[in-house]
Amino acid sequence: MPPRRRNAPVDVNAEEALDLATAQSENVFLFVPNLIGYARIILAGISMQYMSYHPIYCTIAYCVSYLLDAVDGQAARALGQTSKFGAVLDMVTDRCTTSCLLCYLSSAYPDYALYFQFLIALDFSSHYMHMYSSLVTGSSSHKIVAGDVSRILRWYYTDPFTLFVVCVGNELFFVSLYLMKWTVTPIPTHYLYGLTYAELFAILSAPVFLVKNAINVVQLWKASKILVGVDIAERKKAREVATMTKKN
Repeated sequence: MPPRRRNAPVDVNAEEALDLATAQSENVFLFVPNLIGYARIILAGISMQYMSYHPIYCTIAYCVSYLLDAVDGQAARALGQTSKFGAVLDMVTDRCTTSCLLCYLSSAYPDYALYFQFLIALDFSSHYMHMYSSLVTGSSSHKIVAGDVSRILRWYYTDPFTLFVVCVGNELFFVSLYLMKWTVTPIPTHYLYGLTYAELFAILSAPVFLVKNAINVVQLWKASKILVGVDIAERKKAREVATMTKKN
């Protein structure tokens, strides 16, 4: 097993970290990208408020919240304000916002509720296990993936354009399903067989949705294998220590 990478230049325990956060030598909570993150949460909450009765307001708030996801990362790098808190805030906001929309879709399409519930479970489990496996192996970011670990995940996380297109396409599919419950007017052309704009966008974004969730499956499987590998290494080391202790 290759040596673990250091996760941070300093090593602090939980109590020391709390003391540092309380002392606030610099207020990470007020970093510009984190302020953008708070705005995303507020907009997501507004979209949930309007979701059941005002699709226009809901869609605008939801889409702006999601598109700001691309802005906070750019701001963090430009201002030198990258932080672990910001990275986790970003991921948690993404997961919770998408899950809330999927919960609504479960009620809007009750015959497909099980599928939406599966997507929520897959999204949370794959990202949590990937984040945790990155943490225990000492990676400084869950987006740093070596090619020998997974070429698919490396391509997904290290190419900003790919990451943006796949994530936006996945969300566009869900938003299109949401709007399909509200729109009935077909596109004024005979070539699209009476499709509405929402149905058209759902069809166009469906392949991206499938790619995104295939990546989630790969992410879950690779993270599971990494954690099992860490378990095996730690158990082997524990046996070696026990053997040495007995000999002494």
